[in-house]
Amino acid sequence: MGFFEKLKTELSKTKESFDSKINNVFSNFRKVDEDFLEELEEILIMSDMGFETSTKIVGNLRKRIKRENIKEEEDVKQALREEIEAIFDSVDSSLKIDTKPSVILVVGVNGVGKTTSIGKIANRLKKDGKKVVIAAADTFRAAAVEQLEIWANRVGCEIVKKEEKHDPASVVYDAINRTKETGADVLIVDTAGRLHNKQYLMDELSKINRVIDREMEGLDKEVLLVIDATTGQNAINQVKAFKEETNVTGLVLTKLDGSSKGGVVAGIVEENKIPVKFIGIGEQIDDMETFNSKDFSKAII
Repeated sequence: MGFFEKLKTELSKTKESFDSKINNVFSNFRKVDEDFLEELEEILIMSDMGFETSTKIVGNLRKRIKRENIKEEEDVKQALREEIEAIFDSVDSSLKIDTKPSVILVVGVNGVGKTTSIGKIANRLKKDGKKVVIAAADTFRAAAVEQLEIWANRVGCEIVKKEEKHDPASVVYDAINRTKETGADVLIVDTAGRLHNKQYLMDELSKINRVIDREMEGLDKEVLLVIDATTGQNAINQVKAFKEETNVTGLVLTKLDGSSKGGVVAGIVEENKIPVKFIGIGEQIDDMETFNSKDFSKAII
């Protein structure tokens, strides 16, 4: 399957949630009137887009319907798709790793798929001709280092690691030096899964950031927050918490196949002005793609 077909499969639950409710609205009303728009707004809110984002989308849609004299179901759906696309396109989703070397710091709570995402991103970069080093800075769990090492071996890139419980910032320091020594293009840094109410882990993240900023001053840096789509509105709380501790530059979406809550992504982007940079569309090593707003909106509506 191509990317769009995989994306449609992954987003089938979200699409079913959106489409069934939108179709119900059309079955109840003979024309696109204010009652329809109010019910559509309710649907978007219930689909985890959030109140402010849903209100904005429907407000813009209301103006378009009047301006363009939109009456048909498919025309309304297309206009709705375009309003959702506009939210994603309001921020730049391109990956900024133009300097040599550059660094990608990957953060997120436990269980969202950070390790897998790192492996898949490393694989994409290697296919693009980049030499990649991975820093195993999650020293709180021995299994985390082992899992990351498996991915590094699969992709064919170097990994810098230390024994369990070692200072994560020192692992990052060594990995930066190794990246420079070997002339690598990109350093990807794994971090321990952090709950936003565990301040000591957030403090550790700040320390890692300081090391990167000092040792790689002036070089491109991406901070990617991995989000589990199944968590819905809780993902918004995670974004807010991580934004307080580090300058999150992009999102990585995972587990869309198990979620009817894919709509939360639009709310996160609109409220935080943080772009989606990667989207996981399956279990295989190649199932990580750069985000495409048109494909995403078309896949859910």
